[in-house]
This record gives sequence, structure tokens and C-alpha cells, in this order.
Amino acid sequence: MAIIAAWATPCVVHAQSASAAPTDRHQQVDAIFVPWNSATTPGCAVGISRDGVLDYARGYGMSSLEYDVAITPASIFHVGSISKQFTAFSIALLAQEGKLSLDDDIRKHVPEMPDFGKTITISHLIHHSSGLREQGQLLYLAGWRSDDMMTEADMLSVAAKQRGLNFAPGTETLYNNLGYTLLAVIVKRVSGKPLWAFADERIFQPLGMTDTHFQDDHTQIVRRRAAGYQAHKDGGWRISIPTSDYYGPTGLFTTVGDLLKWQENLVHARVGGQALVASVQTSATSNNGAATGYGAGVFVRNFRGLRTVGHDGVHAGYRADAIAFPDQRLAIVTLCNGATIAPAELAQKIAAVYLGDRMTANAPSVSVPDAELSALAGVYWSPLTDEVVRVEAKDGALRPTGAPSRLEPLGNGAFRMGETTRWRFTADVPGARELRIWDVWPTPRMFTRVTEPLPAAPALASFTGQYRIDEVDMTYTVLMADGTLTMRWPRQTDLLLEAVGGDRFVSGAWTVTFTRTASGVVDGLTITARRLRRLRAERLTTAQTPTRRVGTGASEIHAR
Repeated sequence: MAIIAAWATPCVVHAQSASAAPTDRHQQVDAIFVPWNSATTPGCAVGISRDGVLDYARGYGMSSLEYDVAITPASIFHVGSISKQFTAFSIALLAQEGKLSLDDDIRKHVPEMPDFGKTITISHLIHHSSGLREQGQLLYLAGWRSDDMMTEADMLSVAAKQRGLNFAPGTETLYNNLGYTLLAVIVKRVSGKPLWAFADERIFQPLGMTDTHFQDDHTQIVRRRAAGYQAHKDGGWRISIPTSDYYGPTGLFTTVGDLLKWQENLVHARVGGQALVASVQTSATSNNGAATGYGAGVFVRNFRGLRTVGHDGVHAGYRADAIAFPDQRLAIVTLCNGATIAPAELAQKIAAVYLGDRMTANAPSVSVPDAELSALAGVYWSPLTDEVVRVEAKDGALRPTGAPSRLEPLGNGAFRMGETTRWRFTADVPGARELRIWDVWPTPRMFTRVTEPLPAAPALASFTGQYRIDEVDMTYTVLMADGTLTMRWPRQTDLLLEAVGGDRFVSGAWTVTFTRTASGVVDGLTITARRLRRLRAERLTTAQTPTRRVGTGASEIHAR
């Protein structure tokens, strides 16, 4: 393999090759990272290979703000969901050996999972088409905080309590981390080795990825690890390092150099062979035959007219992106340790430096009158998922409420946000307005404009009471607090419920919809987020109300 395997300590590494990119190209890359090339901020390590040869690698910013340690190409980062492709590849190796089938019912290997009345296969887990509810959101509703120590057993426990799915397996594609936790369990039970050992033996060691490992113990010492950081609301940075001990959907530690070696394996297939390597880079299809844009742990997309294979990663303060342009033999890895850094956008800018002359140009933005933008502002709701999107017109631009980026108008109701997200507003029905959003998946998310009136202030009292979700073993109190309808449960910050129309309320990313009996009495609620749909809570009567005190937020200890 041509990529340099041994990394020196200086912050800059140039390829030892006559075909190295010109210095001015490297200077353009450096200019992209100027905001993070500081001794007072976290930053990134970047690695770029061309035709399998290291072209440029450099560190920007600080690996440790506490000890004044700079990031170098040898710095080791937690890479979040980039982990998924190694989990999926491990499953593919076991399938290649005939030890499992991708069409196996997952209950064959994980019998503690409920029988939902519909078969969920290993393939569904790999391709995010299982319909399973998102594990992190379930634990949040169960009172777990993001910095609690979570294990594989914790994930299995909450998954085993579920009685419903987001959708029938294979009918939709919706990103899901629980599926990859289950894949890690399956690797262990089929191979007889935990995923960390299997991947090390079968993938990392053969490829010389000596700085790469799955971590199953968050207290493990990792030499040269970059700390993760979150921006603090009062300025400066705060440490943000995962304390979880589960892995499969996340949990991988690695360097830019090791990930470039892996990208090269997706071309030359030293591990797995060409047929297997090709299969993991092939988009899955939904039940209707449409391509989903996701292979085995990698997105299979086009960026400005060029085919790409890659994945991003987010966990605590870490941000990561690894993308390859297979037809142009360019691979870019950007690993960062600050939660406000957007490595995918940085990688796209690097790609433009190297391949800009071969990329199609973005459609130009157009000018839209303020009155037209104001007409599009409002609240939009998805009948399929119960999600709510709010859009506001402000300072001559349209933007999702709370989002830092504005929607860039392209004309005829179409807008762009970033390089990959597209919005389109339509008014096919007189007096109505619809919104379609294309983001991660090729099938758009569909919304209709909310026209129901807001509840009058006195009516809010009818929603107060206690509500129970057995699937997460939690009771919630809905009450009026300082004039605001509020949802409260132990160990979590209150959800302040803002009315958006009828019986529907929003709080951040959550939608809470109250349900009624035929006679109009409130009898429950459903709670929805992007990866968890309409989880139902039953309203408790006075006789059913628990005697224990309901907590007032993060100060309470969750009762298990």
C-alpha cells in the first residue's frame, strides 16, 4: 500500500512522491482551516490521498486546551458513526464465510428482541430500514442524560421493551443507531469474539491500521487521543468526551492516516475481496425498488456531479468526515474535536480545490421579494411522522426557526441549505401550502402547512396531568409553570411546550401531540422526534397516579 504508515510528530506531512500536489494546492487547504488553526481552539487533522498515495496531511488547532498540545496527523480521534462501516464490514465477512445470512431474522441471533409481527432482517439493520426506534431518544425519554455511562446491555434492555416500530421493515429508510448496536451483538454471538477483537483481527491488523480500535471501556487510556470540546454558552470551551461503553454504531478511535488506508481498501480490496468490497458500496433498495443512497455503513451519493462514498461522524465534542471520490481516486479524511466544527463542509471545500474543474456548478441563487418569503413562513407538519418544521422570514431571508443557516432561494419555490439539502414549497391545492425536504435520503420528507388555530390560554389546563410510557418505564407530568405548558420527568430538563395548532406542541426537536377520546376528553399524548415516531403515553387517572414525587429536572436521580 502506498500510503505512509508511520506518522511523524510534526504538524505537517507531505507525500514522499514526485506526484505530490503543488504547494499552492496545499496552501489553499491551509486557508480553509484558518478559523481553527489557533492555540486557543480545538481543531482538526486532515489527510488527503491521490491515487492511493498520501498527498497532504496536517493538524490545525489544539488536541488538548488544558496541556497546550497541538493536533498533528498522528492525533487519535473518536470518529462517531464512521464506525458503522467497520461494523457492517465485519457482518459482511461473516456472511461471506456462510456463518450468517443477511436475510436472517434478527431474532435468530438476538432472541430477546420483541416479535413485532414483521420480520426484521440483518440487511434491514445495515441499511437503516428496520423501523426500529432510535436508542438514544428512548433512553432520553427514560431519564438518561447524555453523559451517563451507557452499555450495550442498557441498549438491549430498552429495545426489548418496545412494542411498536416507526414503520414496517423495508418500507422506508431512517437513520438508526440501535440497528448497529444489534449488529455488534450479532458479530459477537456468531463469531464468538466481541466486535472490537473481530475487527482488529480481520480488518485493522491486515491493513496496518495500528492506531485504530473499537473502545468498549471509556476509562481506557488512549495515547495521543485528542480531547473533545463543546462551545460554552458564556464563551470558551468545555470538555465533551463520551462516557459510553457500547459500540458498533460509534466507538471507533483512529487517525487520518489509518482511515486513508481503509479508503484504499475500498479500491484494492486487500481485505474482503472485490465482490464483497463492491457490495458494501452498492446502494440498498427499498421495497418499491428505489435506491436509498446507503450501502453497508457508507453513503453512496453524488457531489456536484461526482460519485462519492463516505460517512460522517458525531459523538459528544467530536466531529468527523471521511469521503472518497472513487472515479477520481481522491480520498479526504477530516477529524475534528470541536462540536461547532463542520468537517463535511471542510472536506467539500478541499474536494473543490482538487476537483473543482471536474465538478458541476451549483445553481445560482435568485432574488426573492420579502413579501414572497413572508408568504412561505409558517408551521409545517408531516402527517406521516408527526414532525413539525417552523420557518421564519427575517432580515430578508427564509430560515428554519433556530437554525444558523438561511435558505438560499433558487426560484419557483426551491431553496438550498448547504451543499446537499433542498427545500421546495408548493401550492398545488388552492389556499394550501406543502413543503418537501430532501436531505440525507433521496425520498423527500413531506409536510403540509398547519392551519389549525392555537388553543386559548384557559384551554391549556385541560392538558395537564400525568402520562405513562411503559416502553421506557417512565411517568411524565404535564403542568403549567410560569404560564407555560411544561412536560417534566426525572433527571431531564423540562420541555417547554409551544403550541403550533390544535392539540400539537413543539419543544426543540420534539413534537408532543395530545390525543382525545371520541367525546373530546384528553386521554394521552404521543411524542415524536426525527428518529422516533408517535411513542404513546397513556394519561393516568387519579387512582393510577404514582405516589412517588416526580422530579423537577436534572437534579433528580432516575428510579430504575
